[in-house]
Amino acid sequence: MNKAQLIQELSTHFDGSKREAARALNAVVDTITTTVATGEKVSVTGFGVFEKIDRPARTVRNPRTGERKEAPPTSVVRFRPGTDLKASVADGEGLAEA
Repeated sequence: MNKAQLIQELSTHFDGSKREAARALNAVVDTITTTVATGEKVSVTGFGVFEKIDRPARTVRNPRTGERKEAPPTSVVRFRPGTDLKASVADGEGLAEA
């Protein structure tokens, strides 16, 4: 599912208004993005946790040439699914019948 399809699905909760669904989705994504970028955790009970993880500098190898070089330290986002999301995925709960 891409963003446009997600907005289409969300619009059913906004009386069919794709504009309102898009505003809501963009607000959630922007809030999560800016909060995690500042180093804070975003925890949505039952869904999961978004958090910023700092990776230290490390030595990497180019598989084609075998050349070794130093990769700089970086920060990445980690998502840990919540209990409800894990259970839904494992059981197939909430899936539409095909």
